[in-house]
Amino acid sequence: MLSYDMPLYRPPSEARSVIFQVTLGCSFNECSFCDMYRSKEYEERPWETVREEIDMMARYQPDARRFFLADGDALNLDTEYMTKITGYIREKFAHAERISCYAMPMNILKKSEDDLRRMKEAGLDMLYLGIESGSDVVLKKVTKGAIAKTIIKSVNKAKAAGYVMSCMIILGLGGTAHSREHARGTAEVISACAPDYVGTLTLHLDEGIKKEFHDKFAEPFAMINDGEALDELYDIVSRIEIPGGSQTVFRANHGSNAYMIKGAFPQDKQEMLSQIDWLRQHPEVARPQGLRGF
Repeated sequence: MLSYDMPLYRPPSEARSVIFQVTLGCSFNECSFCDMYRSKEYEERPWETVREEIDMMARYQPDARRFFLADGDALNLDTEYMTKITGYIREKFAHAERISCYAMPMNILKKSEDDLRRMKEAGLDMLYLGIESGSDVVLKKVTKGAIAKTIIKSVNKAKAAGYVMSCMIILGLGGTAHSREHARGTAEVISACAPDYVGTLTLHLDEGIKKEFHDKFAEPFAMINDGEALDELYDIVSRIEIPGGSQTVFRANHGSNAYMIKGAFPQDKQEMLSQIDWLRQHPEVARPQGLRGF
């Protein structure tokens, strides 16, 4: 079987996917809230290694249908190399349904429209992009390497090329001081680009990243509590306006969240607000701290 360079991460929805590490680490690696790849130097793995692993998995799991290209920066690969990898996966796995990877806004924007179309035609279907926040103030404080305008532009550019876009937002990323502008800006970004999927996480800072996060935030930072997280979630959901003809599946069921809601915009907006109202009245249903996964 495959021998991974640990740690290895993938989105929750890729739990049953075959994972190929085509890159190691993250070429940016400066987001102050994320320490996923701090132990690695960014590296693009050679074709000979990637091809051997694809060949091996084609023997072990010939009927595999879903594939995820790790680590955190596969879309940073040269377009020619990415099309070579995805095309080979499609060639070796007759039942392949989906190939996906993480994508940073800057990596989408530096690709031409033709690059994006070629990768899509070669078999790359779905991109996972971290919006995190729609507030430029918060994005700067957490050194995201993007602002709201470039996030919107990148998601819309990928959608225009035919990609399914799954985006993540983080409750509490602005702390108590910036909660309102974080919620407002995040709803504005989602409304402006209408991703196919939006997943909500809640901020958790591992010990190894706390000092850097607080230093870069450059002002006192107070974490929101579970009730404030619900207030922030309500504020975001209430402000999202997905244009007619589009649909955004919205989930707040990640293991980091104290409470879970789900639905789709625009049709389930009022139902999701009702779910949040009910949760406010029943704080006892919160996931215990010890059972929250980050």
